Amino acid sequence: MASMAFSPVFSAPFQSLAQAKIQLNPNSVCMPFVDIPKRRSLASSKSAVFRDGFSILSPNLSGFSLKSRSFATITARAATEKSLHDFTVKDIDGKDVSLSKFKGKALLIVNVASRCGLTSSNYTELSHIYEKYKTQGFEILAFPCNQFGGQEPGSNPEIKQFACTRFKAEFPIFDKVDVNGPKTAPVYQFLKSNAGGFLGDLIKWNFEKFLVDKNGKVVERYPPTTSPLQIE
Repeated sequence: MASMAFSPVFSAPFQSLAQAKIQLNPNSVCMPFVDIPKRRSLASSKSAVFRDGFSILSPNLSGFSLKSRSFATITARAATEKSLHDFTVKDIDGKDVSLSKFKGKALLIVNVASRCGLTSSNYTELSHIYEKYKTQGFEILAFPCNQFGGQEPGSNPEIKQFACTRFKAEFPIFDKVDVNGPKTAPVYQFLKSNAGGFLGDLIKWNFEKFLVDKNGKVVERYPPTTSPLQIE
């Protein structure tokens, strides 16, 4: 809801109510905070968001921003209802794969590359933990990406042969995607929006990792230098 500036006609009654510390109905759609004597201490709080769902933008009455509870509820519900399982991606062979097939499994999602200094250690450890936990409800989803130093230049068949032959990778590998920029794959838009990193939404380099729970929700994000064995 936009900030509301109170006219002189209404300011006096409102101030009278405030001074009396009148408690308004907590079930109202938009309940302003009216305890004026406390406004300065509240405004100096480190957090601008309070439990009743309002954002205080200024210690002055005209600077209050009153947020609609119904809008906040709808927004929160929309955010919580979206999950990784709502997306369909293409695998390394160009076939559509609904990620709903991974419902009930914990997932480690990684943007991989074949010519990175982190390639050998990450692929080796990813294959190790996949072999160890694949029968216990765990999957690794690998998304090749060529946006970091051009270190994944090959075609999909070349990437598949490299991962499966050299590192015996048995986990699913998908179509090469962009993870940053205007052509970011929708699945990575979702991952980044649910787990901002040190540089905000940007994926920093090859082998950044997202841990997703059995309900398709992002629960942790790891930088490229965090090894799969550390995550284990």
